[in-house]
Amino acid sequence: MKKTHLLALVVIAIAISVVMATASDASVYVSFGEAKELAADGDLRKVHVVGRLPHDAQKNIVGMQYNPTVDPNYFTFMLVDTNKVQQQVVYFNPKPQDFEKSEQVVITGNMRNNVFVADKILLKCPSKYVEKDVKGATAAR
Repeated sequence: MKKTHLLALVVIAIAISVVMATASDASVYVSFGEAKELAADGDLRKVHVVGRLPHDAQKNIVGMQYNPTVDPNYFTFMLVDTNKVQQQVVYFNPKPQDFEKSEQVVITGNMRNNVFVADKILLKCPSKYVEKDVKGATAAR
């Protein structure tokens, strides 16, 4: 075989190994029910769960607890997934800024002892452009 053929085979082998390594590390989007099933089966890989924060009649977030004077790296809240299942989430980091303003939350982590332990929290905050503002804005003449 020529050296170029050997080099091409080595490059292909490296590319395949990189793809396999990243594919096995990728997490999937699931519901809390699926996350519980994975944990029950002993599968501790990271998963994403998309949900919304439940609010009470006074528009306060239900189940949110954060006291930075006691433990700044313990934040817990309730999250309702796309299947309307409510689950307690624990995050061992400070509460994200503007958490209360978020419309939708994506958490990454896994289930442990009937609690979802999040490693990352991604917030989808409301748009700064409100429809009434867009309608009222016109070009200057």
